[in-house]
Amino acid sequence: MKILIELQKNGRMTNVTLADAVGLSASPCLLRVKRMEQAGYITGYGAHIALPKLGETVTVFTEFTLNGHTPEYFQRFEQALRKIDEAIEGHVVSGGYDYLVKFVTRGLSHYQEVIEALLERNVGIAKYFSYIVLRTPIVKTELPLATLFGEER
Repeated sequence: MKILIELQKNGRMTNVTLADAVGLSASPCLLRVKRMEQAGYITGYGAHIALPKLGETVTVFTEFTLNGHTPEYFQRFEQALRKIDEAIEGHVVSGGYDYLVKFVTRGLSHYQEVIEALLERNVGIAKYFSYIVLRTPIVKTELPLATLFGEER
């Protein structure tokens, strides 16, 4: 768990730095990291991008309700969403609608183009409702692993 906590903070740290941070020697630390990668606990490494430095974007959360609730409806909708680059998160949720999807687009007209293209594909959408993000005061890139699972797990 300590290894995962440290790698979340800085996935580019050297193995020696990681080993020091978690109280292991370099060789056993590297073996544990490799085992966690092979077992699927570590699914990748990446960079956090400062999107505003690249240009203007709009983030929109969209609720979708499907026409039906069989596995075929869900599968068809999810397959369509996977093909949309601007759909960066999709969640099946309980409550008054079926999916909550996060879109990032160049602007509102681009978002509308994405939605219209999705609707034209006839993937079983009964209705949708959009929430435009005005600002994002909290962004966390690290999961609270120690709180959720304890450091010694």
